[in-house]
Amino acid sequence: MTQTSENVTWLTQEAYNKLRDELEYLTGPARTEIAAKIAAAREEGDLRENGGYHAAKEEQGKQELRVRQLTQLLETAKVGEAPASGAVAPGMVVTIAFDGDEDDTLTFLLASREYASSDVETYSPQSPLGKGVIGKKVGEDARYELPNGKTASVKVLKAEPYQA
Repeated sequence: MTQTSENVTWLTQEAYNKLRDELEYLTGPARTEIAAKIAAAREEGDLRENGGYHAAKEEQGKQELRVRQLTQLLETAKVGEAPASGAVAPGMVVTIAFDGDEDDTLTFLLASREYASSDVETYSPQSPLGKGVIGKKVGEDARYELPNGKTASVKVLKAEPYQA
């Protein structure tokens, strides 16, 4: 579960451990593996026409970006449960009804992509819908801007902490 305020990301111990383990892998074994790939490709000769070398360097760049993202996230993380406010917050599974039509609903996890789950669709708290529903209580209406500039309204039907 996560809740982001100014510079704090709330994580469960399980989520923190998972992200820390990924960081340890990327800064240890994964770096060794990619260095070996680059060295092997370099030995093949002309680097200008060496697809394996360029692919390995691109993979290395992606890994290092992920290392920076994880490092920043874990530096600002607080482990534990975020204070319950009784309102929609990151780390909650939210069910909404579009335009008050309780037959036209959407259930999603309000969280950053690090917590995307195959169980339920994930929306970022920074998305237009995410920004619209944050802070709303069950039964309240929320409005958010669509990509075409129009405004949509939804009603919050349920908001429960996500259980992994």
